[in-house]
Amino acid sequence: MNKNEKFVITINREMGSGGRTVGRKLAEKLGVSFYDKAVIKGLAEKYHLSVEEFERLKGRKQGWWADFKRIVRIGDPMAVSYYIPKMGEEPEMLTTDEMFKVEKEILNGIADEESCVLAGRAAFFVLRNHPNHLSILIQASMPFRVARTLRKQQGITEEEALKTLKLVDKMRENYVNKYTKTSRYDTRNYDLVIRADGKTEDEIVDIIMRYIG
Repeated sequence: MNKNEKFVITINREMGSGGRTVGRKLAEKLGVSFYDKAVIKGLAEKYHLSVEEFERLKGRKQGWWADFKRIVRIGDPMAVSYYIPKMGEEPEMLTTDEMFKVEKEILNGIADEESCVLAGRAAFFVLRNHPNHLSILIQASMPFRVARTLRKQQGITEEEALKTLKLVDKMRENYVNKYTKTSRYDTRNYDLVIRADGKTEDEIVDIIMRYIG
């Protein structure tokens, strides 16, 4: 990946590995925007976008993305909410086929317009043919993930944290498998795979920066 040209970095991560924080910190260090699945899914749902509507939006004029970001307040943490599955909820597919098509259009639209870091939403697959793309997977052992989840989410037990992590793992794998026909755990989908155990988020960012060069 050449950071001196327009680029996209996609980060797939296991919940509790710190991958979302790594993505945000990495984007800050590179001076580019960071988008996660809450933003992508929130845009599709909140503004009831269809593929056709999104294409019309793109076709209006140059600079459409800057205008769109300003209108929908991308970057405002209050603009969209992050989905956290409820205990006991079945790991059903939460995205319809039409919504996936819209999300794919949004991902491609973002990558066409600016350098960025994208976390989740099968971006690693959607943007696999981008000419300047770095694909990263961040994993961690289950004890590490449970401990980090307990620190981040007050008031839950270790058993509840473990159940939540297993639920999210299944949901994300089902999502990726359904829409990409591959596994999010297949390391052939990534340029760089990092184990988070024993590392801080800043140390992981430094590893990625050294890899980029």
